[in-house]
Amino acid sequence: MKARTVASLQEEVIRCTRCPRLVQYCTEIARTKRRAYRDEAYWGKPVPGWGDPDARLLMIGLAPAAHGGNRTGRVFTGDASGDFLFRALHKAGFANQATSLHREDGLRLKDAYLTAVVHCAPPDNKPLPAEIETCRSYLVAELTALTKVKAVLVFGKIALDGFRAALPEAHGIDLPAASTPFQHGAAYEIGHPPLRLFISYHPSRQNTQTGRLTAPMFDAVFRKIRVYLDQS
Repeated sequence: MKARTVASLQEEVIRCTRCPRLVQYCTEIARTKRRAYRDEAYWGKPVPGWGDPDARLLMIGLAPAAHGGNRTGRVFTGDASGDFLFRALHKAGFANQATSLHREDGLRLKDAYLTAVVHCAPPDNKPLPAEIETCRSYLVAELTALTKVKAVLVFGKIALDGFRAALPEAHGIDLPAASTPFQHGAAYEIGHPPLRLFISYHPSRQNTQTGRLTAPMFDAVFRKIRVYLDQS
């Protein structure tokens, strides 16, 4: 697993067919499309992680959106969650622009890498526990291949649980839930050498439109990460 590069992992993810339900769903969504995107060619396959292979910041989300990442082929791209995320990343200096529309829009992540617990869009945005477990080997491999990571930011509790589950195999670290409870804005130091875990609500429309996650709250998380990386 240590010999696998970030680029080879991305290709592995794209070719994956391990979860028949998700393969069928992604293919069907790509065929039927949303009316607003009826003239676009949908990606309709597993969506790999992407970003700077020398990143010190790893961000972990839940899964591609049916008409976001599953359409564009890039996670957090082409939907409201991405709009909210990349504005914050650009403001914090982790992205060269504040918008993420499609894979060829010129967006580049700087010192950051973005992935997900599940690489296929799930029905109702709810992957099954077995699908999360099946996809875990990719997160394990990413944690191993991204050798310069010093900070991990998880978006939502499912991402936190997925990170906890991948850590023992990737880094030999057991991370009890009791010692790292989910709380927006929390930060925990784990492992030796230390790895700093940061936690945020997911920038989903459900959270941002209800005010559960505001732009100032999100920016504050990235300021903490920037300070930590600048001092480490």
